[in-house]
Parts: sequence; structure tokens; C-alpha cells
Amino acid sequence: MRVYSRALREPREAFMNIILLGPPGAGKGTQAQYMCETFGFRQVSTGDMLREAIAAGTELGEQVESILSAGDLVPDDVIIRLVLELVKASTTGHLFDGVPRTVAQAEGLREGGVPINLVLEFTLPDQLVVERLGGRRVHPGSGRVYHLQHRPPRSAGVDDVTGEPIVQRPDDREDTVRARLSVYREQTMPLIDYYERAAADGLVRYVRISADDNFAAIREQVESVVRD
Repeated sequence: MRVYSRALREPREAFMNIILLGPPGAGKGTQAQYMCETFGFRQVSTGDMLREAIAAGTELGEQVESILSAGDLVPDDVIIRLVLELVKASTTGHLFDGVPRTVAQAEGLREGGVPINLVLEFTLPDQLVVERLGGRRVHPGSGRVYHLQHRPPRSAGVDDVTGEPIVQRPDDREDTVRARLSVYREQTMPLIDYYERAAADGLVRYVRISADDNFAAIREQVESVVRD
């Protein structure tokens, strides 16, 4: 590895910048939480960045609020400015989830001097994504999550605590999930190609981990990769 070796030495995981890729239902959020708790990473997601920028009331935050209020998408250059400001103010490694979302954003990170040490892609066949998300049920009042196969409620169709009905969110219906998968492939495949080429040039590590396994086994693989 030619470019990012220094960041991997001092100590390695403390200063790493990692990008997480994977389809909906692959468990990125669960693994991200574990990685942040275990290694002290700061998780960076587009939604969190935008909300923090608006709450801070900075000039950039006001620009973001104006864009969102108009119902427009936040341009790539604004997203990158937010990331650069965040990274510049941090003293730890970062876990990027949903950032970068495009090749233009990936180029913006590179040109802005943000080194990416590792790209972790969690893979899961489409049918398993549909089964995982399709079986999910939520208690609207509390946000408690169940799964018809893997974590069913004690009594069918109702929340364990309140006895109130649990529901399937619109985003978890099969037609919606398949549409989300199509969008994911369309948006993410160019990004995968980009970082695979960077890995072939020795600029970043690119590791695929099958998400078709239990949490403990996936966690063990993640920890091994990060510490390697």
C-alpha cells in the first residue's frame, strides 16, 4: 500500500477512514455501531452531517437549509465541503456510511486530502434482502423492531410491551425493497468500480464480507480486517 501507510501505523485503527458499502438490509448500521463502540470511530452519514450543519447555524448550514427547504438535492460540492470541515475538526478515524454516494464525491474526498484506508462492502443476494426486510415489523409508538422469522413477538402481530399492533413499514414491502435495490445498484456500482480500481493501484484496501451470516461471525471478520 503506497499512499495511506502512515495512517495505518499510529496506531492503525485509531486514525483509519473507512467507507461502508452494501445494499439495504445488509446490516451496515449494526456493524457500524459495533465498529464505533469498539474502535472509537466517528460515524459520518449524509443525514447526520446535514442536520448538524443546520443546527450549528453556520454559513454552510444556512446554505444547506435553503437547499433542502426548496426541495432540492444537496450538490456534491456542498456535501464534500461538509465532510472536509468535519474531518478537519476531528482527532479520530471516521466511518463513512452513505458518503461518498457518487464518484464525484469520491473524487472530492481525494482532492480534498481525505485518505480512505479501507472500503468494506457487505454483500447479500437480493432475495435475502427481500426476506430480511419483508419480515421486519415495527411498533410505531416506540420504534421496537421485530422480525417474523428471526425475532418474532411473543404474541403474533402485537408489541411485547404494550400489546399494541406492530406494522410493516412501506419501505419494507417487497415492491419497494426491489426498487431500492435497483437504485442502490445504479448509484453504487460506479463507486464500487472506482474503489476497486483504486485497490488495484494499491491506494486503498477493498474487502468484501458476506452479510449472509450471524452477527457474531460478521463482527469477527470486521474486527480482523480493521486490525490487520
